[in-house]
Amino acid sequence: MRTTALGLTCAMMTAAVALTGCGTGPLDGGSLARDIAEQEAARLNDKFGHRDRVRDAEYIAATEVPKGAQTDGETHITPVGWSGRTTGDEKATIDVRFAVTVPERHAATLGDRGNSAGSATRCYRYVLQLYRYTEYHKIGCPAIATPPVPSASPVLTLPGDATDRLAAALRTATPDTLSGAVRAAFPQDGISVDTVTHEGILVAAVGVPAERDCILMIRTADGATKQLGYDPVQLEPGELGCSVGLYTNPPR
Repeated sequence: MRTTALGLTCAMMTAAVALTGCGTGPLDGGSLARDIAEQEAARLNDKFGHRDRVRDAEYIAATEVPKGAQTDGETHITPVGWSGRTTGDEKATIDVRFAVTVPERHAATLGDRGNSAGSATRCYRYVLQLYRYTEYHKIGCPAIATPPVPSASPVLTLPGDATDRLAAALRTATPDTLSGAVRAAFPQDGISVDTVTHEGILVAAVGVPAERDCILMIRTADGATKQLGYDPVQLEPGELGCSVGLYTNPPR
């Protein structure tokens, strides 16, 4: 009878410990810090996501890796290395350090174990490729106390007055001078120019293909210029792109 009572008492104590955490002590802060680092690394991988633009690794590191402290100042995310770019079959790699500090926290309520103070530093390498989802894996942290800060060169875009420039070029152009007039208005490398005379109408498409940026405009026989709309899907790779075909041969 004593054995049965003792067994029942032990079972009740075990259940109480499971429900309240009594006697198990605070959670280990170092373990919590490692978990937070892993969670933040996975979150950054999701943020990098699917790549659909040509970019240098340094540009991505400068513009897409969170700056400063995260999670109430307890997690510091720092790019510590980068190379390559996302174009063609090339790959961009970005190494990121996650330094997590967990302060001591005492139990506040019944069942709350609190945790000890702890810290962890983890590094991960992210591999980014055009038209692929980002992948990552853990690496050893480089011995760099203060890594260089990545900088982002401006991405090429159409100038702010692009619409006015194109309209002015069309107004003064003839079928013979159309191509040269539009190119003279947009001489920058990386800006595409496509022109044609179609049934007496001057047609021009000017854009930055890498950024899916495009202006389509016509000049009618009476000299009036008009900017036209189009389906943005047609700017994606494999479609018409920024071309006069958006007007002369639109997709059905």
